[in-house]
Amino acid sequence: MKISDTLTGEKRELEPAGDEVRMYVCGITPYASVHVGHAMSAIIFDMVRRYLEFRGLRVRHVQNFTDVDDKLIARANQEGTTVEALAERHIADFLDDMRRLNVVRAHEYPRASHEIPAMVEIIQGLIAKGFAYESRGDVYFRVTKDPEYGKLSHRSLDTMRAGARIEPGEQKEHPMDFALWKAAKPGEPAWDSPWGKGRPGWHIECSAMARRYLGDTIDIHGGGQDLVFPHHENEIAQSEAFTGKKPFARFWLHNGLLHVDQEKMSKSLGNLVTIREALPKFSPDAIRMSILNSHYRSPGAYSEEVLAGAERAAARLRQAAQAKGGAGAALDASAYRERFVAAMDDDFNSPQALAVLFDLARDINRAADAGLDVAAAQATLTALATQALGFTLREPAAAIPPEIVERIERLLEERKSLRAARKFAEADAVRKQLTDMGVAIKDTPAGTEWELAKA
Repeated sequence: MKISDTLTGEKRELEPAGDEVRMYVCGITPYASVHVGHAMSAIIFDMVRRYLEFRGLRVRHVQNFTDVDDKLIARANQEGTTVEALAERHIADFLDDMRRLNVVRAHEYPRASHEIPAMVEIIQGLIAKGFAYESRGDVYFRVTKDPEYGKLSHRSLDTMRAGARIEPGEQKEHPMDFALWKAAKPGEPAWDSPWGKGRPGWHIECSAMARRYLGDTIDIHGGGQDLVFPHHENEIAQSEAFTGKKPFARFWLHNGLLHVDQEKMSKSLGNLVTIREALPKFSPDAIRMSILNSHYRSPGAYSEEVLAGAERAAARLRQAAQAKGGAGAALDASAYRERFVAAMDDDFNSPQALAVLFDLARDINRAADAGLDVAAAQATLTALATQALGFTLREPAAAIPPEIVERIERLLEERKSLRAARKFAEADAVRKQLTDMGVAIKDTPAGTEWELAKA
């Protein structure tokens, strides 16, 4: 299995350092509703994790929440609430949206606000080694001390300096020096530190959380291409300076960004579509299909036309998995599996892997029409589509009115709470309500799945 590495620009064989693949993926800043651009990154790294596990590797997956941030503080002030309450609400919504998209939960979801001591430890170490300095309660990383600064984004310090400037109130030695710790300001959350009350800078958060949960060197560090500079560049600099130049990540994977009318989907441009707006119209499989139909490093395009086409494509796989065969000779799918694995082993080439699945779906339908036994081939199709790529192959709920979907979801949450409280009779009564609505539910280790019961 070979993976492209942003740092070296090369495609190299994946050889985990230990007995598991340690993967850290930069998460959201929970200050607003999660949009389909976030879904793109989540689904891509869900595909990466699923495929690694499909190939027999153990994966430890960590994804953070940046719940200490200027945007959070500003939004909380606008809404008249606390940073903690705002973050908590959007984190809960994010996790629920990921469940609906069939994204496997990470093993850990550390929050920046809970990891302050680990950050302070690293900052103290960097100061002791001369890589950082305190200035009026702020602490900055000294980029001129690191001769390799810029290696991820392939920039030199001289070219960076051209567009850099020192903001009012900052006391830096060099315009590119970046904040590790920020002195407290009125109305902002703050923690005690050796440099006075304050809060961490953005970049130090991920270095501290990756190190605490995965160690000094991780196997895969993931995120969007918009994070290469400055976020991931600064992560490398501070992490490797602290650990004595131990490699911070052995592979850097960066997914392309989602575009609407040639522009990046973002809150600042006002062109975002939230996951909760998209899901009543399109199934989780359609959203996943639209994303995996492009290579993970390529940009994605969002439109209702693209999603409608993806819905039709997902239906082709689902229909082939449900086709009725006969008692004739069995269709052999081993060659399709080999082609699928070869595609995915080549830097997670999901478009090529999907092409193999569509070839298999076509041949299953032809074989079923000819009265052949297609059960084994269907099992192969289902395993490759669901286990390796994360499709559900369930009938879409897009035709269900949104208010009915919301009612079903509320009943499922009510049943979950009752079961947690060991009120099993009441939980069974809720289940009966769902059954009477024509909803079939299935309890799995990843949570409760539901679909419309077939007539």
